[in-house]
Amino acid sequence: MRSELFEAGLKVRKEVLGEAHVERSLGNANAFTMPLQEFVTEVAWGRAWSKSSLSRKQMSLNNLCMLAALNRAAEFELHFRGALRNGCTVDELRDTLLQIAAYCGVPVGVEAFRIANKVLADEGIEVGEA
Repeated sequence: MRSELFEAGLKVRKEVLGEAHVERSLGNANAFTMPLQEFVTEVAWGRAWSKSSLSRKQMSLNNLCMLAALNRAAEFELHFRGALRNGCTVDELRDTLLQIAAYCGVPVGVEAFRIANKVLADEGIEVGEA
């Protein structure tokens, strides 16, 4: 039986990251990795995301900063897509990435912009000419 926090986390995780991604992650888990999937869903998504006084937009922007600082490109890309789902605007995302470059270093900022630009293109979001 899954806990109340797990169920709350599963709901938020699917809303932010997309149901297909979450179902794939859970479906690909085995006896060794399922405890991690349960931990992530219950603690990160159930406690941190579903019980926070921060808005989902703010949570997304915070995550982008932390993931960039930790050099976690795959998770950064996943959460950049989630930030779009959570209503973050291109301007908010760009300014967050500029803050990442200022506080985490230019190479980190360059990588964050590279990933973000790919996601924006994948999602068909026009950013215009410079």
